[in-house]
Amino acid sequence: MSADAWASSVRDRDRLLHLLQEYGVYAALTLLFAVAVGLDTSFLSVSNVRIQLFQVAPTLLVALGMALVIGTEGIDLSVGAVIALSAAIVPLYLGYGLPLAMAIALLLGAVCGAVGGAMVALTRIQPIVATLSLMIGVRGLAELFNGDSAKPVTDSALLALGSDSFAGVPLMAWIAAGCALLAGLVVRRTTFGRQLVAIGDNRQASRLSGLPVRRVLIAVYVLSGVLAALAGVMIVGHGAEADPANQGLTMELSAITAVVVGGTPLSGGRVRVLGTVAGAHFMQLIAAVLTQHNVPASYTQIIEAAIICFAVYASQERGTR
Repeated sequence: MSADAWASSVRDRDRLLHLLQEYGVYAALTLLFAVAVGLDTSFLSVSNVRIQLFQVAPTLLVALGMALVIGTEGIDLSVGAVIALSAAIVPLYLGYGLPLAMAIALLLGAVCGAVGGAMVALTRIQPIVATLSLMIGVRGLAELFNGDSAKPVTDSALLALGSDSFAGVPLMAWIAAGCALLAGLVVRRTTFGRQLVAIGDNRQASRLSGLPVRRVLIAVYVLSGVLAALAGVMIVGHGAEADPANQGLTMELSAITAVVVGGTPLSGGRVRVLGTVAGAHFMQLIAAVLTQHNVPASYTQIIEAAIICFAVYASQERGTR
């Protein structure tokens, strides 16, 4: 092969990878939805659509926070444990009203995020190590508060948050959509968002140019913790029980999957909020379709792993850094 032909093939490959990274998740989501409807027309029923929205809302909330963290070239493995802590704390304060109970849960989520962010920004511990240690400690704390058995929740306000709808759409989905809109505005329209992306693209250069690197990093992890805590409140309301030993398990993996499939590179320097929304729905749709057709969970995990590998390949090959 001549040098010109080789260069042309490389350009074609890069162009294809660019299209896949930019629009692949939307095309895949559309195709998968068409296949799901073709296999079972009842998939479009109102009850089934509501079920899908209920299930994807907490994952989307956590994925939005994860996208911001990954945009700084970080990772937050503590989000599942923060969900468990939120699930353990909310029932303890429901006697004082849902607003106060939620406020305490979100505050604790912010504290967890601040601790993880401080370890990354101030002591320069690798994000995966810092948040892994936080994940272990926070889940243990959650089980200490709640015990190792599930406890029923009967507060009507919390149960309404987890099961009621507005205009036919679950309240949980409205909240997740509002958070997605805010995240998009923050990334695209604010100085903080531009600083976040710049730090992920080149942290050393950002530091030398005078950007508040430490402050931004801590703030990003705080936002991730708050969104995870909010997801925990929703999960308790929807399931009508607090079970920190099991709630939030593997949620960090689901969130990372949604972010990566949505086109945000693990190398940082970019945050695709709309892609993250599509990625969360895509992965939820895959699980729903396979489950409805009695495909074993092991096959679902294999398929999800293959999708993640392909998404990471598509984002890294183009040299997004």
